Amino acid sequence: MPTSSSARPPVPPTVWLARGRHAGATPETAIRHTLRWLKAGLDIDDFLELPAQDTAPDLVFEARTRVAGGVTVRARLRLAPGTDAGRDWVLVAEAEQPWDPSWPSPAAMFWPSEPDPGWNADPVTGLRPGVINPLPEDDKDVRRLLRACVRDPWHVHVVVHEAMTTDERGRVPLARWLPPGLRDRVVEHRATPQQSRVANWALREFGVEVPRGGAVVLPDSPAPEGYDADAFAVRAVFLDGTEPVDLVAAVTRYDALPRVLPEEAQDALTALREEWRLLTTEEELVRERALVAMYAEALEAMTKSRDLYREAAERAHEALAAYRESAGSPGTGQPPAPRAPSPLQHLTRTLERLKAGGRTRRPAPEDPLPEDPLPEDRPAASDRS
Repeated sequence: MPTSSSARPPVPPTVWLARGRHAGATPETAIRHTLRWLKAGLDIDDFLELPAQDTAPDLVFEARTRVAGGVTVRARLRLAPGTDAGRDWVLVAEAEQPWDPSWPSPAAMFWPSEPDPGWNADPVTGLRPGVINPLPEDDKDVRRLLRACVRDPWHVHVVVHEAMTTDERGRVPLARWLPPGLRDRVVEHRATPQQSRVANWALREFGVEVPRGGAVVLPDSPAPEGYDADAFAVRAVFLDGTEPVDLVAAVTRYDALPRVLPEEAQDALTALREEWRLLTTEEELVRERALVAMYAEALEAMTKSRDLYREAAERAHEALAAYRESAGSPGTGQPPAPRAPSPLQHLTRTLERLKAGGRTRRPAPEDPLPEDPLPEDRPAASDRS
């Protein structure tokens, strides 16, 4: 199974993530209607639509609710501009304690609950969580689809193989038995009895295999730490309308593994934590006190910097005044007279000159010295007279 580490951080245990595409023309209308209806029924505490000029070209909605008897959950949905395929959305929710899959799906805070929702389609594959998605008939399309599913960090993909053609009882989606917090994030793929070999041929490069008449939970790429292909393969899934206990347990265990935070989700989580505007009165008071404390620290730092600057300037002025005073005293404006060399220095310099002169004035060996005249060659005294 290919595994590798990623520089991106893992998904925090308190965070719930989802991404989808709305196929309709006016998803913002459905979101506003759902938020107003839920607030009127006290199903959520409050909601807020941020000003469009602050979030353009996207639309951003915030909602807050409480689950499990008082655990606060904050959710933020970003709706992208429309395209021919629809409008993509990203939803990030964070609770005050680690997320429990048994809690309601945060998607229900924004999107209407309908038997056939048009808001929850995977932007990459076009498939929908919560329903049965048959594998394509063409072998290459099967391989292409499963490759895209393995590269999808937003959903949990499950491949179920039908040992025999199922009747109406076997056409019940897996999402029916999943915890509420997983139903909007699990995509179920169904392989017909004759597609067992094709499905395993496509999954071979990822090191996983779907048992005949069983199921397998596909890993992300890279696979999360703790993933083992055999541990997340279910040998038998009885498609007779009964709860597939082993498969539900495998999906729940896989969702609990530490997973890498998708790049787009990282930006959305940062915005949820740092740009949240739907504050209660107590939260506004805490934020104002934090701002006051921050401004007080900044003012204190500026005051200390000003005092240090003033002290340094005063010392510089004192040094400049001292220099000017010393420069204006008598005799300080003329250069000092050179000191007379000491007797030892004078004697040393004389010896050095004599040594150098002796070396330069020595006669060459080939020059003969003048000889004294012989006695007989000297003139007589009478001659000199």
